Amino acid sequence: MGCGSCGTTGSCSPSGCKSNGTCGTSGCNKLNVYNWLSDTAMPDNYVPFDIVEIRFKGSRKEFFRNKNGLELYSGDAVVLDSDMGYDIGHVSISGELVRLQLKKRSIREDSESIKNIQRKATEKDMERYNEAKAREEKVLERARTIALMMKLEMKLSDIEIQGDNKKVIFFYTAEGRVDFRELIKRFADEFKLRIEMRQIGYREEASRLGGIGSCGRELCCSTWLTDYKLVNTSAARYQNLSINMLKLSGQCGKLKCCLNYELDTYMEALEEFPKAKTVRIETETGVAYMMKTDILKRLTWFAYEDKHAWVCVGLDTINEYLEMNAKGQKSPELIGEIMEIKGGSDELDIPIAATDLANEDITRLDHKNQQKKKPNKKRKPGQPQNFRDRDNGAKGPNAEGQGPRPNNNRPNNPNNNNRPDNRPNNRNNNGPGGDRPNGDRPNGDRPNNGGGNRPNNNRPNNPNNNRPNGGDRPQQDRKEGDRPMKPYNNNRPPKTDNSKPKDNPGE
Repeated sequence: MGCGSCGTTGSCSPSGCKSNGTCGTSGCNKLNVYNWLSDTAMPDNYVPFDIVEIRFKGSRKEFFRNKNGLELYSGDAVVLDSDMGYDIGHVSISGELVRLQLKKRSIREDSESIKNIQRKATEKDMERYNEAKAREEKVLERARTIALMMKLEMKLSDIEIQGDNKKVIFFYTAEGRVDFRELIKRFADEFKLRIEMRQIGYREEASRLGGIGSCGRELCCSTWLTDYKLVNTSAARYQNLSINMLKLSGQCGKLKCCLNYELDTYMEALEEFPKAKTVRIETETGVAYMMKTDILKRLTWFAYEDKHAWVCVGLDTINEYLEMNAKGQKSPELIGEIMEIKGGSDELDIPIAATDLANEDITRLDHKNQQKKKPNKKRKPGQPQNFRDRDNGAKGPNAEGQGPRPNNNRPNNPNNNNRPDNRPNNRNNNGPGGDRPNGDRPNGDRPNNGGGNRPNNNRPNNPNNNRPNGGDRPQQDRKEGDRPMKPYNNNRPPKTDNSKPKDNPGE
């Protein structure tokens, strides 16, 4: 496992702190601290500082008092006092560096919250400690299932079972307050341990779980960062970063802490840049506007109104030209490295007037190739339904140069007699029924409309044309063992009503 703070390469032997694997931490751990006073010779009458920093699972660290005067080194496992039973932790640092850590966390040396160290851990203590740590994964999985069944708006991120296997601490994150009184009862019945719920923030959650950042290194909060300062989007704006929350957010969902690392340097460099939002310089060849800046390199890019190329000019030169404009003088032409815009008119060899879209109407293409809607006129009483314009723009049957349109030869049509005899009939009369008459069908003479024996349809490819009117219905070919069909009888007696007769009201 590699580490960003000590530069581990290949093995677990740290090469940055030069301890060569003798730091007692079994490799790289979260929030490792190197005691740079360990090799310093102390005076003869020196009394070692009795408070020791102890490291637990994840990034949790606490301070304990060494009243028994044990000789402790970094990485030693010790048995510690606890509210219930005892706990086991590992020594992080000892000596004078602990004074600085207490001052950093604003803890007094005579504080009553500092507990005592009992002894160094034995093999039996370590066996029980390892059993408790091996149990954590199953307990966390079951606890998450119970919290999900109870529909609580919380997320159990991590747990830590005490060294004596009698107490468990649940670390969770939530947006607001959570009533977990019933949850604690369920956990106590399920795990047979003393339950402690501890709410943490999203950044502390990422610090406990660890991970790899977008830079390719371990998270700062899990290696060396202990204080979480407020980060605003203004820090990204001052550094000319695009406001893309996917790139600016860390694994905790908040803005990355590293946005504040170089903010002071950028703020100091921005004091020499022009303060106006729109920087405008009047030169002898025209007016130029500032388009881009490079804060650390102290460079600016300007573009003229009628040109597409950007000119790179140093910051000191720009400040001189701005002072000339403030006195009412025009500055010389901007000279510097020219940056061409990709796809510009200079590369395509097209005149600027043909590609300059700044002065054109943005709605110029809205009505192009748009079909004109024809007015929806109502049909006149004497006009056919599918009437269309004919020759010479005639718009009606009585237009000039065109006589009345012949009507279909249908019954009850008063214009049937006006139909010319020489009009071709486009119907296909080659059907199986012979030529279909053009009809003068009398009204009300449709056969079999009122009931009776309806004749069979004499149509081709109809399998029912040769069906007999009575007798046995012809059976189809069936396989052996199939159920035979019942005979078909048209002389079946009518169905009688077997229901109970109603009482005669007259009797």
